[in-house]
Amino acid sequence: MTAYTSCNPATGEVVFTRPAESDTHLAEQIAALKQAQRDWRGLSVEQRIPPLLKLADLLEAERERLADLVTLEVGRRTAECLAEIDKSAQLIRYYAQLAPGLLASQPIATGASKSGVAFEPLGLVLAVMPWNYPIWQVLRFAVPALFAGNACLVKPAPSVPQASAALLELAHRAGLAVLDIGWLDNEQVEEAVRLCDAVAFTGSTSTGRLIAGLAGKHLKKTVLELGGSNPFIVLRDADIAAAAKEACHSRFRDAGQSCNAAKRLIVVPEIADEFVAAFLAEAVALQPGDPRDPAATLAPLTRADLREALHAQVLDAQANGAELLLGGQMPSGPGFFYPATVLDHVNPACRVYHEEVFGPVASILRADSEADAIRLANDTPFGLGAAIYTADTERGWQLARQIEAGSVFLNRHTSSDLRLPFGGVKASGYGRELSEFGLYEFVNVKTYWQK
Repeated sequence: MTAYTSCNPATGEVVFTRPAESDTHLAEQIAALKQAQRDWRGLSVEQRIPPLLKLADLLEAERERLADLVTLEVGRRTAECLAEIDKSAQLIRYYAQLAPGLLASQPIATGASKSGVAFEPLGLVLAVMPWNYPIWQVLRFAVPALFAGNACLVKPAPSVPQASAALLELAHRAGLAVLDIGWLDNEQVEEAVRLCDAVAFTGSTSTGRLIAGLAGKHLKKTVLELGGSNPFIVLRDADIAAAAKEACHSRFRDAGQSCNAAKRLIVVPEIADEFVAAFLAEAVALQPGDPRDPAATLAPLTRADLREALHAQVLDAQANGAELLLGGQMPSGPGFFYPATVLDHVNPACRVYHEEVFGPVASILRADSEADAIRLANDTPFGLGAAIYTADTERGWQLARQIEAGSVFLNRHTSSDLRLPFGGVKASGYGRELSEFGLYEFVNVKTYWQK
């Protein structure tokens, strides 16, 4: 049975297939990575920098080819895919500057003649990765793990084999024998968890629970970056035009297939109608089309089953009292396109109120007051990110402290910054990526003490 299949989302055409590897190959691959990691951990952090910087150089040199593969397999617009490659190279250069200082042993004054902490690698980290950012999300976990002296085995999503193989090729050209791809089927994942030393997972909450269960069974450290249903709160003194423009960009970029996008637009009564009108004006201007066409501003969804699941959520919302203001019709023709869709008066009877919406569908929740807006923001199983728009920034920061999320952005849509930790709470997972906090996730913080 074919385990990995590329399907062009713009046409629906299958363009590439490859099978999973055998159990024997997996065992041999893990043994080889563990041997390579023993050599890698023996290097200083400074000695690990050159091959990683070489990978950054190769990413920049091959950015158009990589972006084209991501567009082909994921369906995201070319400009968005180029930005993914560029950010990935920036990540490597960022950690090349940060890692030597942060991973150095730190003396701590105690009653001992000498004491402190050292940061040592855990060993081999298994990463089960998603399809929507096949370069960035692999490197977001792998780069700090590699700088810390670990080896990495990546199980890519089944729909992105060509982009994943291209990244591996560049890593090996850079001299990184401690990074490899495990072409595993689902049944082989537990064995990989058992044989590796830690696990990183990015993807849906439901699969995250399964991965966490497997890791718990084998007592392996985990970092989980799961789903999100980020609130985008617009208060009465906000710049409505700016808020509507940013909300539209955040909700519909990457065809709405980002865990960190604005998902629930929460508006207070004083500005609700004005904001909805401004948001609709932005959304109606989006142009679906081939993601390689610069004129297209809304890409297709990645797979047919994802489109069907999204449409079922829209139909459910309409059946349970939400008002369809835009879109909501399943298109005919080739590819997995879905129109920009806006649902108003979303309420707790609707699935989209509670579930993550992974596609170009915006849910508008009308709050009774500012306090009710905060209640609605927290009335979700998720806790990845949030945004608040207000002219009163002091008040905005006070409200931000009441939001149950891994990050809160004031007068800007949710995003990630290399210098700041990224991750969530509740059903959005645990652990952090990026910044110094991401560098310490897959290390043994070892105490040393001398009498």
